[in-house]
Formats: sequence, structure tokens, C-alpha cells
Amino acid sequence: MPHHPPPFHVAAYYFPNYHVDPRNEAVHGQSWTEWELVKAARPRFPGHDQPRIPVWGYEDEADPAVFARKIDAAADHGLASFIFDWYYYNDGPFLGRALEEGYLRAPNNGRLKFALMWANHDWIDIHPARHDAPPPLLYPGAISRDTWERMTDLIVSRYFSHPSYWTIEDRPYFSIYEVYRLIDGLGGIDQARSAIDGFRAKTRSAGFPDLHFNAVVWGLQVLPTETVFTHPAEIVSALGVDSISSYVWVHHVPLRDFPTTDYTTILRQAVQTWAELAAQFEAPYFPNVTVGWDSSPRTHQDGPYGNYGYPYTPSLAGNTPAAFKTALLEAKAFLAGRPASQRVLSLNAWNEWTEGSYLEPDATHGLGYLQAIRDVFVM
Repeated sequence: MPHHPPPFHVAAYYFPNYHVDPRNEAVHGQSWTEWELVKAARPRFPGHDQPRIPVWGYEDEADPAVFARKIDAAADHGLASFIFDWYYYNDGPFLGRALEEGYLRAPNNGRLKFALMWANHDWIDIHPARHDAPPPLLYPGAISRDTWERMTDLIVSRYFSHPSYWTIEDRPYFSIYEVYRLIDGLGGIDQARSAIDGFRAKTRSAGFPDLHFNAVVWGLQVLPTETVFTHPAEIVSALGVDSISSYVWVHHVPLRDFPTTDYTTILRQAVQTWAELAAQFEAPYFPNVTVGWDSSPRTHQDGPYGNYGYPYTPSLAGNTPAAFKTALLEAKAFLAGRPASQRVLSLNAWNEWTEGSYLEPDATHGLGYLQAIRDVFVM
């Protein structure tokens, strides 16, 4: 029988800080992973659901057997791909073992596609953060052109060639979290366009029709030094971006009530934002549904808890699997009339445990969020 792809492509962002990495060990100590913050989290206000307890335990995501269970659970419930938050700084990669040793060595990785979002931002030490002191900068996010060339050579040869790499109309999907960081590091819009065009040429030389270049709206900021472009839509056009997307609702919709803001209130505003973004940009906008938000595990647990700014921010309340399902239904309706290649939805996230936005089962809701995806998208 002919294979018919599902009518919607549901992708979850994957944050790979739950395995041992030498950079983290140098800063936080031997064998440290972000699970330590999950374990240490405490209720910071009445009714606060902390600590969050993973049903599968505090697993090592670089273990292929561990990752195989993630793949099966995702695929069984209607997910089509993981978009890995993928870091590559001037001095090399960071947090890569979840992909390299976990996903790519899992025997069942043919069940779930994967793609990369170059996630470089200024990596600051907020693991955990204090409210009364600026966090130190550990790794600047901007990179040189030489680093870009090394990085994209690796991406094309190592990842695009993998049979499970996600493509849209046979073009490998590649996203950038902070496009302005690329522009700043390379020296301007023209230099960034040249770098992207070179990446496209490498992709075509590898046998693909082209690259599908996605930009996260969060990263489409107009730099203070920019004199030609005054709106993010102009940057999208100048760079030749193929689509735009979002990473998480809080990048677009402020959480105004502290310590908690109602999930359904933010959902209504997020749906309005989808329509606004789709109207502002010529490139198609792929909407995002966020599972929840609670970044309190990234704060020092022994100090005061106030609305001091990230990670001391309001949390989302009422983000039950039922409310999440309502959000998924809204996204499905938003995408329903589009061409098949544009029916793409991103979810935040598979495992943002220290930001309170994860699909993996926990002691409170079990598989509830995954079951919501299956109910809405598995035909």
C-alpha cells in the first residue's frame, strides 16, 4: 500500500541538558546535569506544584536505550519529529551527546524524524540564578564566519545525510533561534545572507533541492546599529527565510499576574498572536503550542521569590492536559486550510523540565499531555 504522510507535522523541541557534558562539569562539578535543579526545586508559594517528578526517573538521555523509550512514546502519540536545541560555539559544540549517543544510536530512530535548531544564545549561568546579582556569561553566542563554515559542513555531512532527518518538500529543515545573533557575529545583514546562501549551496551539492531555512521570531530583532531595516519582516525578506516559527508562548505574550497566570488566558492571546504573525510576514508562520511555564527550578531555592525577571517569573496555572488539548485543537484549526507542506506545529517542549514545559510523563499528569496529542492528531 502507498505511504501517506500524516496531514499535520507535529514537532517537539528537545532541550538536551540531561546528560553529562564536560563544560557543565567544569562549572558545576562532576556528573552534573540539569536534573539536579529538578530534584532541588521546592514550592515557592502556596499551591506551587514543585518538585516535578519524572515517571521515568532521572535518566541519562545519552543512553540509546533511554532514548529509544522517548522515541517510542513520541511516535506512539502522534509526534513526527524532535527539533534539537543544538549548540555550536566558536570553540566547538555543546550539549551534543543526547543527539549523537542517544537518538542517533537508538535502534528505533527510524520511527521519529529529527532536525536541528541552532540554539546559540549567550550562555549564562542560571543553574541556579540569584535574584540580586547578574548571572555570569560563560559562552558568547555569536560566531565567526569560519565557525559558521565548519558548522554547516558538519551539519550537511553528518546530519542531513541521515535517513531520519526531517525534510519539507525534500529540503532539510534547519532553524535558527536567534537570527540577530548570527547577523551580529558575522557583521551585518549582507554577510549573514552570504553565509546562508553558502549553506544552501552546500545542501544542494549534497543532492537536495535546497535548504528549508526557518527563523524563530524571537530572534528577528532589529539591532540598534541597523539603519536599513526597521521591521523583522524586512530581515526575513533580506535573508531569504523560508518559514518562521516560535519557541514558546512567553516570547510573545507577557505573563502579567504573579505568581501565577491562567493558561487559558494566555492561550487566547497566543491564538491572536498566530494570526498577527501570519499577517506580518510573507514567509509562512508555523505556530507553537506551549505545554506550561514554571522556571522557578532555575532560581536559588534558599532566597526570596519575587517577580524579579527571568527565571523569577510568573508560572502558568491550569495547564492541565485538557487545557493543552484545547490549545492543540486551536492550532489544528489554524493550520487546516494550508498546503500540506505548511501544516507544521511546534510544541514546547519534550523536556524543558526546569521551565515547566514538558511532554514527558510526570507524577502529576502521567502520559496526559502525550495522550492529548494522540487524541487530536492521530487519525
